[in-house]
Amino acid sequence: MRRRTLGKTDISVSELCLGTMTWGTQNTLEEGHAQIERALEAGINFMDTAEMYPVNPVKVETAGRTEEIIGDYFKRSGKRNEWVLATKIAGPGPVRKEGITAASLPVAVEASLKRLQTEVIDLYQFHWPNRGSYHFRQNWGFAPDKQDVNAVSDNMFEVAEAMKALVKSGKIRAFGTSNESAWGMARWAEVLRETDAPAMQTIQNEYSLMCRLYDLDLAEASHHLDFTLLAYSPLATGMLTGKYKGGTVTPAKSRLEVGDGKLGGRVTPNAWAASQAYVEIAQKHGLNPTKMAVAWTLDRPFDCLPIIGATSVAQLDEILGAEDLVLSKEVKSDIAKVHKQFPLPY
Repeated sequence: MRRRTLGKTDISVSELCLGTMTWGTQNTLEEGHAQIERALEAGINFMDTAEMYPVNPVKVETAGRTEEIIGDYFKRSGKRNEWVLATKIAGPGPVRKEGITAASLPVAVEASLKRLQTEVIDLYQFHWPNRGSYHFRQNWGFAPDKQDVNAVSDNMFEVAEAMKALVKSGKIRAFGTSNESAWGMARWAEVLRETDAPAMQTIQNEYSLMCRLYDLDLAEASHHLDFTLLAYSPLATGMLTGKYKGGTVTPAKSRLEVGDGKLGGRVTPNAWAASQAYVEIAQKHGLNPTKMAVAWTLDRPFDCLPIIGATSVAQLDEILGAEDLVLSKEVKSDIAKVHKQFPLPY
């Protein structure tokens, strides 16, 4: 599998990143370990998790369980050095009420290191900003006028010093953000440059054929500031695989069945229509819709790597090979037409 480097680092990762957020709820420890082994066999060397995981649902009492499953794998297999490992500290919320501060950052890192049974985290990400975010369908009522820019900047300067200390100690190799904005990335770049702290090398935001908020300001920022997009939910939580058949079918044990029934706010009439239209494009051109959706994220005019999540090895196998799929001009033209018809389906 082809390799790329993250941002301006020398950290070499596979073009596909293995997501882990279902391990501990939808998936058992053994199933998680089986996915890790299959991904490694296929050439994937990049794995992403978070202190908040597992999800479906998110619970304070289960937070950290996914990291423990990964740590158990490293202990049993002895294969920690074969993986580039990414995890995250939660922003303000039930898992971490204080959010991301100079005091909470090293504490969270130590806890993740212990659960993951490792001495270093390759990429450490801020799961969402303290000031709030327009992600998770919050874009419909986003109101930045409540943000205190001075408080935001003060926090960034304080956190920058903690970031420097963690890199110096050898516990963190690189930092990134998640669910951030173009302004947030630009401000982080300024603060970290002023304090001689390590730059943000990645941003992990939702990105797929059905969620393209990244395409404009953030794409421009990533080009000029040289950070990599780690695209989560590239299959729109399974909507782009075709398994829901435009909302007419709910497969057993699927996220639609075991979650909130709304796929985190993604279920709308336009979303079902759009997802079915993309599936039909794949069928028209003789493509697997899952592979087409993932391949599209790798074909963007900015640095983008998809995080692929599965609840079985069989699902993982369906995604593998997407990195080698080249989309024709005709496929891209059909995709552009559907995007104009459904620019923001959820």
